[in-house]
This record gives sequence, structure tokens and C-alpha cells, in this order.
Amino acid sequence: MKANILIIDDNQDIVQALQVLFTINNMQCGLAYSPQDGLAMLQQHHFDLIIQDMNFTADTTSGEEGMQLFNDIRQINPDIPIILITAWTHLETAVELVKSGAADYLAKPWNDDKLLITVNNLLELNELQDQQRQSAKRKQNQQIQLEQQYNLCGMQFRSDAMLQLLQMATQVAAADVPILITGPNGSGKEKIAEVVQANSSCKNGPFIKVNVGALSQDLLEAELFGAEAGSYTGANKTRIGRFERANGGTLFLDEIGNLSIQGQAKLLRVLETGEFERIGGSQSIKVSVRIISATNTDIPKAIQNGSFREDLYYRLNVINLKLAPLNERKEDIFPLVDTLLQGDYQLSSASREMLLIHDWPGNIRELLNTIKRAQLLCVDGIITEQHLGIELIKTNKLSPKEDVTEQDVVTAIRSSSGVISDAAKSLGLSRSAFYRRMKKFDIKDV
Repeated sequence: MKANILIIDDNQDIVQALQVLFTINNMQCGLAYSPQDGLAMLQQHHFDLIIQDMNFTADTTSGEEGMQLFNDIRQINPDIPIILITAWTHLETAVELVKSGAADYLAKPWNDDKLLITVNNLLELNELQDQQRQSAKRKQNQQIQLEQQYNLCGMQFRSDAMLQLLQMATQVAAADVPILITGPNGSGKEKIAEVVQANSSCKNGPFIKVNVGALSQDLLEAELFGAEAGSYTGANKTRIGRFERANGGTLFLDEIGNLSIQGQAKLLRVLETGEFERIGGSQSIKVSVRIISATNTDIPKAIQNGSFREDLYYRLNVINLKLAPLNERKEDIFPLVDTLLQGDYQLSSASREMLLIHDWPGNIRELLNTIKRAQLLCVDGIITEQHLGIELIKTNKLSPKEDVTEQDVVTAIRSSSGVISDAAKSLGLSRSAFYRRMKKFDIKDV
């Protein structure tokens, strides 16, 4: 399909010259001799690119008319590439508009060959951006559909990794099988467990949580299985364990990788038989409990060194939900932050860049603490990089990067919801430089 270019200029000679140039190069043209006519045509027809003058009134050289036209075009179509026709008298104005999102400016008199190269590059890059927007829209629709069909417990996300994980989590939630959630500390494993519980067949039953790693061996058995009165010093009355309390619902065992060998043996028996005895008791108690466990431990390695039972691992790991660290799904940062700020605070441009640059070794927990700190220190509603208190590795990552990788580009696009200007800024690149890297890596659908 031929590219369709809208030319807006009150000088008929310029309009005709551009029309001839584009027509002989197999492009269609729409012609407008005033801002009003140009805006009307833009609302009625599809165009791939606009070339607009900066002045439309005789003896006017301020460029104010061109600025107004540019802003009006952006109201109608925020993404269409715009090339400004300018003279030296208002070159600075054109440069400012380029910084504000114009694709390029064309100085009079222009070179036809250079103009064609610019137009062809912009058309090709705009097609890439269209594909990005369509891809982002498809993913947004998938997320909306998931939120409408299932209870996601208020989770805020934008990354493919989290979308796929939640699709799997909600799909297997109704099956009465144990689930093992793996991922680094602070990455949100407990929240995933809540989503599974909320969409399970036992969602109306109790949801009991216990941090296995925080309990000593002496307390662990009593905490999980309960204890009869008098079974140990200080046990003045019968203690109901977490398994009993979770009967008819879900028991979430966090940090399961830290469970002792003795505790593992008892847990395995419960999983196999559904029965256990309280400490000091002889009566078997039968329960129906859905088990969800979580760990940041490399359990296969723990099995090799003898600190975790292989048979228990296979009992717990019927379904494995692998949660990626935050630095591998940075697209989720701003949805999380926006929820915390609730419109009461705004992030400065530099602070947004810093949030994307930081590696987040503490994952979501670190992000939440960082934002809470910033809210306490911020007094005017604008959160700056000083409020964040993030200590970056000593490297000037806010300056343009020459070693941008394909993954850098993909992450930047996803983190910016497909808005190329924001993605480019996050890597310290101009929009054209960012597009060149998209073309270099053949990135079309992210």
C-alpha cells in the first residue's frame, strides 16, 4: 500500500514541489493550504506522515502558528510523524518542537535526496511503532480478560512474564493439587499464593499462612500439627495446629526449603495420608487441606546435598510457578508505583529513569520501601531522585548508551507501554537513535 503524506503549507510552489517529489517516488499526497484545512483532512482521512510549515500568515516569522498547528495535530493523532518546514529565522522553535515529539525539521531550501531518506526512514519506523502499539493493545486486552474472568487480588502488572504466570496460576487454581512457587525473596510469592487460593475450589475456606523458615524445630511441629495439653513444658492447654485450622481451605508454607529433615518427614506423611497426630497425642486427625508452598532455595541442589527429601519435593512440586525477579520484569515497576502513590504524588523524569535503571536486589519489597521513604521525605508532591535514596553503581547510565543490547530495547519498550519517546529516554537515547536500534535488532512485536 502506498504511503499517504499530508502536506500543510500556504505556499503553493512548495506544496506542488513536494507533491511532485513524492508522487514520482510512489507516494500519495494530501494537500492543505491552511492549518484549518489540514486539521480537517487529518480528521477525515488516514495519513502516515505530515509535513507542515511553521508560518501561514504573510510577514509572520515567529513560528507560533506552526507550534499551534503541531499541538492541534498531536491532539488528533499523538503518534503520527511530523516533519516541520522551517527557515533560519525560526529554527530554534523547530528544534524545541522536535524535543517535544516532532520527528524532524526540514530547512529551506531542502535537499530532495535527504528528504526522501528521512521520509522513508520515518515511515518504516512508524510502521514498527504501530506494530508495537498493536502488540501492547493485544496484551492489554489479555490482561483485561484475565481480570474479568478471575480474582487477581488487586495485582498490578504489565509484563509478559507476570501475565503468563497469572494465566497459569488461575488455570491450575481449581485443581486440588499441591503448588510450589519459586522465586527470590521479596518478589511476591505470597501474593501469587493468594491468587491461587482466591480462584480455587476451596476459596471460601480458611487461608492459613506460616513462615516455615522463621520457626525453630521445637516450635515447628507444635505450630504445624498442634500439641496436647501437658505435652511439653508450658503447654497448659491443647494447641490447635495450622493444619487443623486450614481444614477445608489452603495452607501456605513459605520458605519450605528451610524445613528440617524431621519436619519434612512429618509433612510428607500428612501429604500422603491426610492424617497426623498432635504432639503428645495418639489420636489421628484427618484433614482436607490444599498445600501451596514457596521457596527461594534451589531445592534440586538441596536434594543433591541431602538437606531436602526428594520424595517430598515431588509431592510439593506437582505444579511449579516460577516468579521472575523484578529486574527481569521492570515493566511492572510503574503499575506498582502508581498504585502506591494513588495520584497524590508525581515522579520527576529523573526519578522515573532511576527506578528503571536500579537492579532491585530486594525486588518488590525493596520497591515498596523505597516509595514509602520517598513519600515521607517529599513535601511538594514531586518525588525526585534524592527522595528515592537509591545508590546506583558508579556508572553514568543516564547518559546515552553505546552498548545497548536487544534485551535493553525490549525491556525499555515494555516498561514504557510501547511509548517510544519514553523508552528512548530511559536509555538516554534520542527517538531516532532508539528506532535505529529497533531496526538493527529487527524488533517488531514486543
